[in-house]
Amino acid sequence: MSSTELPSVPPTSVLPKATAVRVAEGERLRSVGLPGVTLTVRSRPPAREGLPPALYVHGLGGSSQNWSALMALLDGVVASEAVDLPGFGDSPPPDDGNYSVTAHARAVIRYLDSARRGPVHLFGNSLGGAVSTRVAAVRPDLVRTLTLVSPALPELRVQRTAVPTGLVGLPGVAALFSRFTREWTAEQRVRGVMALCYGDPGKVSPEAFRHAVEELERRLQLPYFWDALTRSTRGLLSAYTLGGQHGLWRQAERVLAPTLLVYGGRDQLVGFRMAQRSARAFRDSRLLTLPDAGHVAMMEYPETVALAFRDLLAETTTETSGG
Repeated sequence: MSSTELPSVPPTSVLPKATAVRVAEGERLRSVGLPGVTLTVRSRPPAREGLPPALYVHGLGGSSQNWSALMALLDGVVASEAVDLPGFGDSPPPDDGNYSVTAHARAVIRYLDSARRGPVHLFGNSLGGAVSTRVAAVRPDLVRTLTLVSPALPELRVQRTAVPTGLVGLPGVAALFSRFTREWTAEQRVRGVMALCYGDPGKVSPEAFRHAVEELERRLQLPYFWDALTRSTRGLLSAYTLGGQHGLWRQAERVLAPTLLVYGGRDQLVGFRMAQRSARAFRDSRLLTLPDAGHVAMMEYPETVALAFRDLLAETTTETSGG
């Protein structure tokens, strides 16, 4: 049994939720208590009974809010839930302080096992893409399809624009950066993040920018903000060095689920050249390339990503029914 798998999980404990986190129309948040971790889950009421379940996993420094636009577009297609990984969004840190890719994957598996929602249509972006790849590889029974938006899989030749993000994982760098940027406003920080993550930051609406600033202001007040970011970055870098059956590319090759890969031509964090390698690694893959998208295509071009997923769903449903 893989270290990510769990022999059994107690039933989910749903805790009351009081939060300042933004909840879009039609969404709700709840806290789910699991062994060693508490997760905040964002969901939309299913448009009708019997819809297949979907679960969305955000990237480094993100939250379940990153999926709100896509979730809304898939109403009537899937029953959507998105998790805040431990230490991000509105989820508190894990009890053991473990922010490795394996630990994040274990949290996702614990939730799916306890909620008995699997198999799900699993979505992942960036770090969430690496986490979702590992989940799909070690627990194929939990995954119907896999949709990866700019998944953070190991690159031998990293883009220069991605180097500063990786440096955050080095000992002492986060503390140094925190002191150096102490006078930066939340608006300045958000503009910097959007310039890094979006193909065209100018397309972000004033309302979306305001919400992002409010969320960052809240996050910066959390005592574990930098620790979660630093340790998760370090965990991702450590995953890049693993070889053998635990290596992320080897696990990508083990994924059985039909896979949709989405890459942006203006991505400054995950190289666009990785699209073809990913398409070869995942045995049952479809590739969507968006030349003008950055690192978060599901936020920049949610309609296009939703349409591609609908096509994947229609194709796999036809194959399953023998049509």
